[in-house]
Amino acid sequence: MGIAVRQLRLEDERSHFHSGNIDLDRFFQKYAGQNQFRHHIGTTYVAVDGGQVLGFATVAPSEIDVERIPASRRKRLPKYPTPVLRLARLAADERARGRGIGRVLLRAVFVLAKQMSRDYGCVGVVVDAKPDAVSFYERYGFVVLPSITGQLGDQPQPQPMFLELGAIPDSIK
Repeated sequence: MGIAVRQLRLEDERSHFHSGNIDLDRFFQKYAGQNQFRHHIGTTYVAVDGGQVLGFATVAPSEIDVERIPASRRKRLPKYPTPVLRLARLAADERARGRGIGRVLLRAVFVLAKQMSRDYGCVGVVVDAKPDAVSFYERYGFVVLPSITGQLGDQPQPQPMFLELGAIPDSIK
C-alpha cells in the first residue's frame, strides 16, 4: 500500500506504539490527542501504512529570537522575534525502524513550514533535538543553536537546532 502522512485522527490506535523512548511514547499515547483535539496547541501528523501508525511528528507555530541564530544564517532576517514552525516531537515505532519513517515525517514537516510561510509567515523550522538525534537533523542542514540554560533534572538536555526556510531541501534522500 505505501506510507502516507496525515493528521492524527481520534480513532487512530496509539496504545501499541513503542519508539523505545518512554517520554515520546507517553506523549503520543496520552497527550497528542488532547493537545490537538481539546487544547488546540499542536498538531500531530502520523505516518501510516495500511492503517498502522509507524511514526509521528508533532508541530506547533512558534517564534525565534534571531539573535539565537548563527550570524551566517540570519543575514536577511529582521532584528526581532520571527515566526517558525516548531517540530516538538518526532518518533518512529521500533517495528518500523529502517523504513525511513523519520525522513518521511521530516519531509512532511518541511512541506508544512513552506505552507506556513506562504499563508502566515515562517522563517524556518526549530527542533529541540534529543542528544542521540542531533546527527539525524544535521544531515538535513539543521544548525545547532546556543542552549538556554536550565536543567531538566535527570533527563538529558535537548539541543536546540534551526533550519532556515531557504535551506530546506527540495528532496530528502
